[in-house]
Amino acid sequence: MNHKPASFPVDRQAPLVHKPGHMKSIKANALIPHEHKRSRYRCLSCGTTENMGRRRYCSVECRQKLRLRLDARMGLVEVLNTRCGTFSFSETLIMMDILPYGTSEIFSFLYPRSPGKKPADDFSRMADILGERWWAEKRRTNKRFLASQHVLEQAVRNYKPLTSVKPIITTFSSVKKTSLLILNLERSDLFSPELKQLIKNSFRQQAKIHHPDVGGDSDIFRKLHQAYEDMISWSKNPTFIRRRGFTDKWFYDGDKKKWVQPLPEITT
Repeated sequence: MNHKPASFPVDRQAPLVHKPGHMKSIKANALIPHEHKRSRYRCLSCGTTENMGRRRYCSVECRQKLRLRLDARMGLVEVLNTRCGTFSFSETLIMMDILPYGTSEIFSFLYPRSPGKKPADDFSRMADILGERWWAEKRRTNKRFLASQHVLEQAVRNYKPLTSVKPIITTFSSVKKTSLLILNLERSDLFSPELKQLIKNSFRQQAKIHHPDVGGDSDIFRKLHQAYEDMISWSKNPTFIRRRGFTDKWFYDGDKKKWVQPLPEITT
């Protein structure tokens, strides 16, 4: 094959990925976000904490940039026969962990953060280098399998639990968080056999305060009534959402061949 696919663009000026021995020493001294408690209001795409408030991303554009870079280099994880994978970063490193089909061993690719660059930029550089190495070995051996094995040899063999890259399916209700807050209900109340009565009691209690006939604010009462209607409707036909992923890192689903952004944190 004479032409490289778009999924493996090459940056010949990029520094080499650290050799496995060097990468192990880096890992020992680095802070990897999912191994420690993540700062709750740090952007999950670039890591900034400036003007974050309670947001998970500093901007839609920042989130989309990382997603586009991950998607553009999807050919790399595909040729490595990836069943599950994750992408995360710290202030000093980016990390891509992959679990290939047919093995229980996790392979970790580490790459140093570049000053002034975002994780999306560093991921592109790392993927470009690994892609060039794959193609060089493919040309030498004319074997895709050997080329993939050659790239996997650049990784750190990691004996983390499989759950670090293979998430369980998370099930959570489709109820709006604002409806729970307005009615002072907890998510655990959604599983109560007395849910309808809890909703009615909460509504009646707050209606005594916020109903316009007793001097309450009409806008507040309107929101209260809407939350009541939404919750009563849900209690008659409870629906739940099932998702696979992590709250603190991007997840690659090999079965669907797609990257999944971090899931929202469910609070009670």
